[in-house]
Amino acid sequence: MKILGSGIRFVTWATFALICAFVLICSAIYLYLSPSLPPVEQLKTVQLQTPLRIFSSDNKLIAEFGEKRRSPLRYDQIPTTFVQALIAVEDRNFEHHLGISAKGFTRAALEFVSTGERGGGGSTLTQQVAKNFFLTREKKFIRKFREIVLAIQMEQILSKQEIFELYVNKNFFGHRAYGIQAAAQVYYGRDINGLTLPELAMIAGLPQRPSKANPISYPEAALKRRNRVLSDMHTMGFISDISYQEAIDAPITAQYQGGSPDFDAPWVAEMVRLEMLERYGEGANNDGYRVYTTVNSEYQNAANKAVQRGLVNYTKRHGWRGAYRRLPVVPNLDEVTQHQLWLEDIKGELIYGGLQLAVVTRVDDTSLHLLLRDGRSVSIYWEQLEWAREFIDERERGPALKVAAEIAGPGDAVWVEEIDGLWHLAQIPYAQGALIAMNPNNGAITSLVGGFDFKQNKYNRVTQAERQPGSNIKPFFYMAALEDGYTAASILNDSPIVFEDEELETTWRPKNSGYKFLGPIPFRQGLYQSRNVVSIRLLNQIGVRPAKEYMKGFGFEIDELPADLSLALGSGVLPPMKVMEAYSVIASGGYKVEPYFIQRIEDHAGNILYEANPLTVCPECLKKLELSDEEAELLASLESELNAEDILPVLEELPVDGGHEEVPQTELDSLVDEPRYAPQVVDPRVAYIMDSILRDVVNKGTGRRALALGRKDLAGKTGTTNEGVDAWFSGYNPDMVATAWVGFDRPSSLGRGEWGGATALPIWIDFMKTALQGKPEKRLPQPEGMVSIKIDPKTGLLARPGQKETLFEVFREEFAPTEVSLETVDVISQEEQSEAELLRAIEGQEAIDEPDEVSPEMLF
Repeated sequence: MKILGSGIRFVTWATFALICAFVLICSAIYLYLSPSLPPVEQLKTVQLQTPLRIFSSDNKLIAEFGEKRRSPLRYDQIPTTFVQALIAVEDRNFEHHLGISAKGFTRAALEFVSTGERGGGGSTLTQQVAKNFFLTREKKFIRKFREIVLAIQMEQILSKQEIFELYVNKNFFGHRAYGIQAAAQVYYGRDINGLTLPELAMIAGLPQRPSKANPISYPEAALKRRNRVLSDMHTMGFISDISYQEAIDAPITAQYQGGSPDFDAPWVAEMVRLEMLERYGEGANNDGYRVYTTVNSEYQNAANKAVQRGLVNYTKRHGWRGAYRRLPVVPNLDEVTQHQLWLEDIKGELIYGGLQLAVVTRVDDTSLHLLLRDGRSVSIYWEQLEWAREFIDERERGPALKVAAEIAGPGDAVWVEEIDGLWHLAQIPYAQGALIAMNPNNGAITSLVGGFDFKQNKYNRVTQAERQPGSNIKPFFYMAALEDGYTAASILNDSPIVFEDEELETTWRPKNSGYKFLGPIPFRQGLYQSRNVVSIRLLNQIGVRPAKEYMKGFGFEIDELPADLSLALGSGVLPPMKVMEAYSVIASGGYKVEPYFIQRIEDHAGNILYEANPLTVCPECLKKLELSDEEAELLASLESELNAEDILPVLEELPVDGGHEEVPQTELDSLVDEPRYAPQVVDPRVAYIMDSILRDVVNKGTGRRALALGRKDLAGKTGTTNEGVDAWFSGYNPDMVATAWVGFDRPSSLGRGEWGGATALPIWIDFMKTALQGKPEKRLPQPEGMVSIKIDPKTGLLARPGQKETLFEVFREEFAPTEVSLETVDVISQEEQSEAELLRAIEGQEAIDEPDEVSPEMLF
């Protein structure tokens, strides 16, 4: 018995000694490691790498830039079911331990004593957080001890909820998803709070093997892991027997969502990204900034479709260029295998502008039968095929088709699109286009399309393409003439004119399209019919230099405008953004706003870093800010009497420290947030007259197609450059201004009949149909100082009593006619008519309907 008692005491003391030794060793290690460990306190303010996200004005995602997809959540935003799922599978004692698991720690210590290496497993959620934030993944016992020490420290400083937040937001869940919110979006395309029990269990099981057990790459392994999570939840009583069985039986529903945006605005996204890099440097893509733009998703979708539809329709008008490519047809191969080979060949092809690639499988006399990328079989019938006459060049097509076999045969890969349930043959346009729309009252860009498809070409034609505007430029120097004293009733001579340059021994005979001349016509008619010769005569009369000076008020730079009479025909080069900006001055009644596309920038915590304070059109507000006559006189006298030499000595004598009251920061902030009013750059009466003329462009001029919208508040101007190289339409109502452009990136003719009114205007119409839908008609209010008078349209003077052919015209009061018309003027003289006929004979061309062509650039 004594021996037995001695043995028990020995074992007891030996155990106690081992425990003491272990505690001493642990304490020593703790004391040794503590100074070299990173401060756990920094986890309180840690900023996770989060992508830059860009949103529309109606809070829809436009784009996401950054290496990692992550959307951090607060603990109160995490569904309780997910909390239970993660605790059940990862750390059942999470709510009660002090950062480590005694069982796991003992196992790791014993393994170290026996093998000298540390084993795996046994880590608590807290330890995993410590490892993810501070440590490497090497399997060394000293790293494990660091992990333990950090976990203990974390439990002393952070709450359980904070630790849980860090875990679910930091961890990798596969497919570039970091955090559970990103995982929910990537695998299910929904918010974490919108997932079902089996879906939540699937995500809870991912952190251990995110690359080798995710439901997309390895569905069988993922299913096994999900069911393990559900089993653990059931064991712990988190879910009932019925819920458990239903969840176990549920199939895998995960599909790769790719973090796709809510709608397409890629050129806007790229503009924002570049702006953010300029503001915040390289960290802009990963510091969690949220940018809210001025773009409206509905308008942007309409703009995308309008440009794409306009360009596809353009290419159809000029004929079929042939199949995209020819796929091999293997002799004696069965149909199923042949189709599988074709599908393998086209499945990686992207969709461009709504067009997708398909393979012709069979051809009938009046139809094509095709195989789509997704394996579906569709047919295209004669009505959707007969446009595909052979393309010869931009001006000529081959003869009308007789059978579908003239278009394509089995194995041909062709582009197709679905419209209203019917499949159509299509082709990728060679021409490009652009559309930019803006609120003319504050400069907010509502939609922007820089080309047919961003995937095809990232070049932003709205801001980067400098093209000749053609007759789109005419309203601005016509307004200079109005400012100079012309009226909408002034009579201008539409007759041949010749300019000679004696030094260069050259002669320039500007012409109208079709070489038609109308003789004396009103100023108004000259513009709404876009008469080239009238425009040249007018610019010659007011002077090129004064016209350019006046046009500066619209945002044009003098250097970007021609210095000769070719300005009248739009021979300079301008990007669509600049043209649209200029038209906004007319749309707003004479006020100049600044285009902008970023409304607000927030940091990762939701703090507002920047908010736009745009120039806003408010004539009444400007009047309130105007100085009285006495104030203006006093200010003028001070400006004339004082100069820098007078003021600087006074400023230098002011006390630097404490000699004046400091303005509080809050007051400075309020000054920054003061409303900014758009300056008046044009006499509102001149803008009003021009608006009425541009409405005539739509009602009875080159923009008549816009009447299809059924509105009376639309105004605008077509533009077509020489040989139809560029086609434009810029138009507006008081709430929306938009410019559409079509052309080739390498300038060349768009082809016969492709004027601004035929090519660009339909794009503008399709966009405005959506942008103005449901909105009441609105016109510019008539400014003070204007009168409407009945005149003789052939002289521009007051109508004679009893005269039958009259019209009402609007004038600035000081320029209203006071003389009564006595007789009508003659039409074009016989001599001038002979000159016109001679021009037609020399050129050998027939008249065309669109009076909107730019002549060759002047040489003087």
